[in-house]
This record gives sequence, structure tokens and C-alpha cells, in this order.
Amino acid sequence: MKIVIPDGDTLALPDMQKQIEQEFSRFGEVVCNGTTKPEEVIAKIDDAEIVLCNKTPITREVIENCRNLQYIGLFATGYNNIDLQAATERNIAVCNAGAYSTYGVAQHTFALLLDLAGNMPKYHEDVRNGGWEKSPVFSYFPYPVHELYGKTFSVIGFGSIGRCVAKIAAAFGMKVIVHTRTVPAHDPDSIRYEFVSKEEAFRRADVLSIHCPLTEQTKNLISEETLALMKPTAYLINTARGGLVCEQDLADALNQGRLAGAGLDVLVQEPMSPDTPLKSAKNCLITPHIAWSAMETRERLIRIVVHNLECWLNGSPVNQVN
Repeated sequence: MKIVIPDGDTLALPDMQKQIEQEFSRFGEVVCNGTTKPEEVIAKIDDAEIVLCNKTPITREVIENCRNLQYIGLFATGYNNIDLQAATERNIAVCNAGAYSTYGVAQHTFALLLDLAGNMPKYHEDVRNGGWEKSPVFSYFPYPVHELYGKTFSVIGFGSIGRCVAKIAAAFGMKVIVHTRTVPAHDPDSIRYEFVSKEEAFRRADVLSIHCPLTEQTKNLISEETLALMKPTAYLINTARGGLVCEQDLADALNQGRLAGAGLDVLVQEPMSPDTPLKSAKNCLITPHIAWSAMETRERLIRIVVHNLECWLNGSPVNQVN
């Protein structure tokens, strides 16, 4: 059985290549490619029974031309790069890796927030440039610093990451409110927090953190309309998907002082387009989609993908999305 990985570099090879090859070689021959352009996909996987990918597009054309393909395993939770309908028509199982990045993404959410609330990037740069050395007093604070305690933390989306983030916010002494499409019933977490409408989540937020999937319904969730509901002192954190944000609208709100700051780990175009308006926006922290990148997180991801494949081969598929 031939197993092809078309985009191994998205897992930051070569640091994990040996581990990946060891984990999957017991199932068959493993061919691990660093990257694969869309026009190269068919040629690289045409004789594979199993494809394990992260962001490589597996389109209807790819599926129709790769007649040996039986299983697609994702090194990711999202599966919008797979044509599920075409896979289903061919009886190809598609299995994703849910909840692998919960702790890493929650940690990064608060790394961004704490940087914003404490003005850490400005202080770091100022200290390096000698600002503290010139201070007439021992404590040098030219930039405002804000406590999180007592502030309202709005969580948009209440999956595994949203729940973890809510618990951390509560541990900081924040008032947690949640907006989610479906309020969980008979769930201990559902009685800990106040569930509110989308509009109320935006209006009341001192911090608004997004943890929902990107769908047609959530695309441009952050827009001129929803930003207008927010306090000018509020922070926005997005570690979910770039398409949830209308980047020009957010840049305008930051540059015009209608929002205090934003911390973003994802953008509409990745790698980042040099002309994104957020690159030069005021009080905007951008990290290059690294919330999931901790070694422990990626090792957990590989274990889940291995387990998914093992279960499918044994005739009891898990985490199948089609």
C-alpha cells in the first residue's frame, strides 16, 4: 500500500520527518514530499491508495484522476481543501484530526492578548533602545498597561478551543460570555458562562476572541458593521481563520482609534500578502499562523492521524467527515 504525503513541510520538516516515516511505514511505502503545487498533485499521488495532507487541495479533478485513492487523512481539523462530495461518490474516506491543537491555540490566544494589554512589544523595543536607562525613576512606564481582571471576555465559538480559552479567561478573573450557534444542553460548561447573541457578544466585549470555523455564514464575521458595535477600548483576537475578518475594515477601525488593538495569527492570504492593510495598521500584532506549531502539538497531531489510519484499516473508521 502506497502512502503519499504531498505537503510535509507544513509540519516543519525536516525536524519531524524521521518520526513521520517511522510512524507510517508500518502501514506501507511512504513517500513524503516537502511541498506540492496544485498542478502537481495528480502526478505526485496518482498511484497512491492513501494520501495524508494538510492544506494540499484534493479537488474533484484530482479524485477522478487518482483511481487507486481510497483514504484521505488530514493533518488538520479543517477540511475545506477536500472535495467531500467527490470523495464520497468514490467511497473515499476522509478523516480529520480534531482537538489536537486545543492547548497550543489557547496558549497563543493569551500570548497575543497579554502582549496587547501589557504593551509588551513597545516596552521590549524601548528597553533595547535605551529608554529605561534614561529614566529618572526606577519604574519606567510611558505606555499604558491594563489588567485583565474584571474585564468581559467574549468567546465566539464553543468547541474544544473556545471552551479551553473560556476557562483560562475565567482563571484571570474575567467575566466570560459566549456566543455559539448551538448552546450545549446538559453540559457542565453551559452553566458556567452566560450565552448571548452575536450582537451582545460584540457590544459587551473588552476582549473578543474568535474560535469558530470559516463557513459561508461566518465569512467576514468581523466587518465594519460588527466592529461598530465594539468598544473603542476593546481588543480583538483571531487564532481561527483569516477569512473570518474583513481585513480592510479591521485596519480602518484600528487606524481610526475605533478599536484598541488586534492580535492575529491568521490572515486571508497565507503566506501574508505584502499589501495587506493590516501589515501597517496601528496596534496590530501579527504572528505567522504558529498557534498550532508547538512540538508537543504537532506530535499529538501525528498520533491522531496515525490512529485515524489504523482504525480505517481495521474497518472501524473514526473522525470521518464524509
